[in-house]
Amino acid sequence: MTPAWRHLPRTLRLETSSPRTPKTCPSLSGTVWRSVITLGLHTKPRMPPCDFTPEKYQSLPYRRVLEIYQQHLSPVHTAYYPQPLLLHQGHMQWLFDHEGNRYLDFFSGIVTVSVGHCHPKVNAAARKQLGRLWHTSAVFFHPQVHEYAEKLSALLPEPLKVIFFTNSGSEANDLAMLMARAHSKNIDIISFRGAYHGCSPYTLDLSNVGLFKMTLPSGVGCQSTMCPDVFRGPWGGSHCRDSPVQTIRKCSCAPDCCQAKDQYIEQFKDTLNTCVAKSIAGFFAEPIQGVNGVVQYPKGFLQQAFELVRERGGLCIADEVQTGFGRLGSHFWGFETHGVLPDIVTMAKGIGNGFPMAAVVTTPEIAKSLAKCVLHFNTFGGNPMACSIGSAVLEVIKEENLQENSREVGTYMLLKFAKLRDEFEIIGDVRGKGLMIGIEMVKDKVSCQPLPSEDINQIHENCRHMGLLIGRGGIFSQTFRIAPSLCITKPEVDFAVEVFRAAVMQHMERRAK
Repeated sequence: MTPAWRHLPRTLRLETSSPRTPKTCPSLSGTVWRSVITLGLHTKPRMPPCDFTPEKYQSLPYRRVLEIYQQHLSPVHTAYYPQPLLLHQGHMQWLFDHEGNRYLDFFSGIVTVSVGHCHPKVNAAARKQLGRLWHTSAVFFHPQVHEYAEKLSALLPEPLKVIFFTNSGSEANDLAMLMARAHSKNIDIISFRGAYHGCSPYTLDLSNVGLFKMTLPSGVGCQSTMCPDVFRGPWGGSHCRDSPVQTIRKCSCAPDCCQAKDQYIEQFKDTLNTCVAKSIAGFFAEPIQGVNGVVQYPKGFLQQAFELVRERGGLCIADEVQTGFGRLGSHFWGFETHGVLPDIVTMAKGIGNGFPMAAVVTTPEIAKSLAKCVLHFNTFGGNPMACSIGSAVLEVIKEENLQENSREVGTYMLLKFAKLRDEFEIIGDVRGKGLMIGIEMVKDKVSCQPLPSEDINQIHENCRHMGLLIGRGGIFSQTFRIAPSLCITKPEVDFAVEVFRAAVMQHMERRAK
């Protein structure tokens, strides 16, 4: 088995101030990271212990996996790292690759594994239902969907009580678009620049990230509006967002009165007055933008935007695919942090802890408008397996107090990363709420130009080699996204922050040379 230090980039092993050969460390199979690696003056952070031993990998050789990937799978390149990870097993916040190396998962399957990989209670619910009934379709009743619908609806305020089950966030947002148009009898839908609402033909038009735009015709009637980004946008500063950490850019706002919000609202009004019809179908908003790099809006913005949309006859849709189920800590749903009540709420990802599941929740009146317009049907939506797993996820969140853990540990982590922002010139912004955090990298804090992709790639790779997996986001892929499972602990946060600091330090030293 290859020693762990051999996975480090060759440049890291050569560019040290000591002639000594780095100490070897056994591959990370087993229960703990058994030793540390000295790289010049730097010590590789010690990984916290884990009481789980993975099974031995006995499937396809790595080289054969690459061959199959190149010959038979989508040519669209989505895998992280020059040498993609071949993952084998997961346990709570930990992942294990085919060589037995252990990683702390701080991206949770793109903000999806909410209560931990293979959580025992969720696994038990899945196994029990697997032996009883897999699938019926909506033409027959089964108790699991009714039990789950009652549990989920109890977590949403009146009148959001009617649930449509689907299988993914794209499907959910696609259905929400149809609902808004069926109810309003209008076409135009507005979403923020930088928004990501899915990858179906209709939601692609709703998503406003360049990588997801097509040269082919897709949906119609979707218009973008300025994203009220208080760090990268033209307005905003140190009192504007709902986060324990504010942007370093100063502003003249009082703590309870955000002038940036007023400026962005004028831009929103401009969109309403120039880009859409007098009556519109709706407005989609993520409570915090995920794919765009955990972008937060000025306090009070969504309240005023929702009022303007409703004046035009439109519905307000909260996309909770990434923010829901307690991830933000202070509230169960992201829209609650803005003090708004949407007409439609979409959810996916964390709802099933990685099992394909999603939902659209709306009012009885809007649901009836859809029923009059179309015979909506989803073969797999609300299947017995998904609903059993979804019920177990809700029980774990409540029993293990994971929403409170998200608030406490997330705030602890935000403040730790904020100290790194003060230490390094290339960390431009740290933001977020609960366990949804963005770290935006810049060339310098004066220009705030995005750090070049090759620099971002190296820091990302450095973290991976030290046992930390994090995500990427932003229009220029300049932001690291931190979104671990809600079961994460403070010692694991300490390790992650140490790794990230070491990765940035290594990058800065290479750049200086």
